[in-house]
Amino acid sequence: MLGNLQELKTQLFRLEPNTGAEEKANPFLNMLTEEMQNSVQEVYNYSGIYISYSLSSSSHSLKVEPYLISASENNSYVRVMHMNTYNTTHCGIGMFSNHQNAYIMFNEREMPQMALFTIYLQLPMYDFPHMLKGLYLCLDYNRNPIARRILFIKHSDSTNIDDFLLLKGRLVSPEELTDEIRPYYDYTCQPGDYIKTCNVPSPLLNAKKIWTEKKECGKFSIRSKRKGVFISLFHRLKRKLKTKSLRKPVDDPRNFKHIGFV
Repeated sequence: MLGNLQELKTQLFRLEPNTGAEEKANPFLNMLTEEMQNSVQEVYNYSGIYISYSLSSSSHSLKVEPYLISASENNSYVRVMHMNTYNTTHCGIGMFSNHQNAYIMFNEREMPQMALFTIYLQLPMYDFPHMLKGLYLCLDYNRNPIARRILFIKHSDSTNIDDFLLLKGRLVSPEELTDEIRPYYDYTCQPGDYIKTCNVPSPLLNAKKIWTEKKECGKFSIRSKRKGVFISLFHRLKRKLKTKSLRKPVDDPRNFKHIGFV
């Protein structure tokens, strides 16, 4: 035994402890990592600067925000940058799967807070699309989940971050809509274009209470949406009647209460 001591020592040093890493590995996380790497091969078809259109959380306005989609500097993942209406920049990741769906994720808050902002886009069955549409999920200002429609309109093929930073996010009220962006407002900001949740009105969470919460959110949504539709119709009518006179001043929306929108 003393003669084999050196060899036994060498064999012992070659052994590695069993950490159980393979057993603890999360297959879903492994799949996400692989999908992020594979998406780099697909992103050339969608790279560039986009302008997004969706409904604002704070008012019945069209939210206009720029996005930059490109491969990362080391080509290890798809980098997506977002400029919100307060001109705060977020950097996230994108995954593009088989020319069918795209998934974009950000953290809207500063670490260590986590507030995921996730966009699901439908990818058309042709190369270099000018428009992408989908849904996005995020938290409103009270940290309640909300889901909305969103449109991505291609602004430029540039992937230069300096070109992206020249653009700013903004809110467009219904009376400020132009003929170019009005179709985007009509698609994303009408009744049924978003689902909102709010705080449960009781600490007791049961079937009755969640129905009350849904009903109250629905009433609020309908009121705000109908008011927004009224404002939009009012300004359309105002433009058409510039050369005509009415019995009551057209500048006052309250004169249209009989229409039933307020």
